[in-house]
Amino acid sequence: MAKFAIACPVCGKYAEGKTGFFARKKIECSCGNIIDIRTDKLAAKECPFCGNQVVFDQTKGADAACPVCQGKINTVADQQRLYVFSCKQCGIRLSTADSASVFTCPVCDFRNDVQERLVSEKIRKDGLASIIKYEGDNSTFIWKHPIEDFNYGSQLIVHESQEAIFFKDGQALDLFGPGRYTLETQQLPLLEKTYNLPTDTEGTFHSEVYFINKTVQMGIKWGTPEKVRFIDPLTGTPLQLGASGEMNMQVSNSRKLLVKLVGTMKGISWEEGPGFTKSLQASFRPLITSAVKVNLPTVINKEAIDILEIDSKLDIISASLREAILPGFDEYGLAVPQFYVTNVVLPEEDPNFRRIRELHTITLQTRIYQAEATVKAAKAQSETLYRTAEEQSKAAIEAAHREAELQRQTTETEIAKREAERKVIGAQAEAQAQRMAGLTEAEIMRAKGYTQRDVLQAEVQKSYAEGIGNMGPVVSGGGGGSSIVGDMMGLGVGMAAASTIAPQLGNMMQGFNPQGQPAAVPFAGETWECTCGLKGITGNFCSNCGSRKPTPAAANTWDCACGQKGITGNFCSNCGARRPEAKPATWDCTCGRKGITGNFCDNCGKKRED
Repeated sequence: MAKFAIACPVCGKYAEGKTGFFARKKIECSCGNIIDIRTDKLAAKECPFCGNQVVFDQTKGADAACPVCQGKINTVADQQRLYVFSCKQCGIRLSTADSASVFTCPVCDFRNDVQERLVSEKIRKDGLASIIKYEGDNSTFIWKHPIEDFNYGSQLIVHESQEAIFFKDGQALDLFGPGRYTLETQQLPLLEKTYNLPTDTEGTFHSEVYFINKTVQMGIKWGTPEKVRFIDPLTGTPLQLGASGEMNMQVSNSRKLLVKLVGTMKGISWEEGPGFTKSLQASFRPLITSAVKVNLPTVINKEAIDILEIDSKLDIISASLREAILPGFDEYGLAVPQFYVTNVVLPEEDPNFRRIRELHTITLQTRIYQAEATVKAAKAQSETLYRTAEEQSKAAIEAAHREAELQRQTTETEIAKREAERKVIGAQAEAQAQRMAGLTEAEIMRAKGYTQRDVLQAEVQKSYAEGIGNMGPVVSGGGGGSSIVGDMMGLGVGMAAASTIAPQLGNMMQGFNPQGQPAAVPFAGETWECTCGLKGITGNFCSNCGSRKPTPAAANTWDCACGQKGITGNFCSNCGARRPEAKPATWDCTCGRKGITGNFCDNCGKKRED
């Protein structure tokens, strides 16, 4: 049987084992760990020749080779190479092989990460700890600096949108914002004394530095691991939904997040990170799931959201779920500026959901039919209103025409009436002018001392004298020597003169007796009164103004609209208007109006039919 050395996966120390059928398969390490050769014989190590991280079989001893470069990877010299480092918790110096992954301190029982401690020792030895800055990625919320032993005077660099917190003995000390700081006691007011490590590291102090990323982490995905059960508010059918989306997250209180959630871990991000033992996704998944399960059905019922139209209400659902999860994140120093529900998974295979979809289709078709019926009814109503408006318009136009015709006829009647009145006024003015002329002439004669009777008498005498003169010398001298022809001519002239002045002479000589005889008795018959004021006139003409005696109106006479009265014929002699025929006092129109007295209906404007 051949011997070989196998590394303990717990403490990193080597234990001796043997090959062979009867060899022990389990070996007890000095640290108390039981090494199972069958499962622990494979070890991971960086090849010293090619630098690749390879896995080899420890039971092969010195014959174990790198599968990449075939170099000897498990030599005795490598197994006996030891490294010294300080315990992370108590600071005691420890030694182990470089192939060991963890080493438990025998003093404080703290499990040290061997590779981390070796890197820390190398940095401290080379003096590289003078610059402390953030070396994580942008998706990390909190990142712990791997170096914990810092020299006084080291430079701390904090970038924009970052903060740095110092821890000592589990106590959070100072919080640094963006800038460059020198780590001295004067800049660490909570460090009241200089800490000296028990490993003779003067000029250094042991502390922890955490960098907090204050940027907004956008597009962080979330989702419900199980379906959300709820009752559809419109149909009362039980259904199951799945929801997922994205959210934006930001650190609002660095100290609270670090103390309550991160603790002593290397850092934390939304998803699992290298060296991180926990993630925010794992930490807050129960909170998000619980909030979505409780509030998603509530907001659907409250807003009466149709399950088939849920995509149009995602903004309302997102706002409601954000308000529900915000207190849980705020308790750990985190803020959620935006929370989005981007997808709601519908139960397409659920028979109840299919039935809802069918009912929704039927409802939609019913709405379409109702909309079409409404459109048709509106169209018919519109046509009815249009026809009614058209008929009303026609009736209004006809009424307007009748009104215009009535106004035209009325205007013509008024014009004819005004013309007749104008003629009557002209005749009266002419008669008045003649009367005034006669009165004026009479006044002039009276002023000169003679009257119209004297003028007529003078004209008679003159005519008489001329007639006697024309009879010849015998007649004019009273002899009888004139010829017969001359006598006949003189007699003719005298008779002509007498016939000319006979009417005036008769009127003038009424009551006049040249021989002094008693005056004749006036005519005791019918007399009349002239418009000039003269009364008791017996003749056919007024002796004062010469107006004709008015003819008494016959029994079948009529008066014209122009003012002419006592007309006996069928047409007016003044304006030519036709004699109106006798009509009944009232008449009935075809529109239903009865008892109309005028020539046009006051309801529809129709003219009276004779």
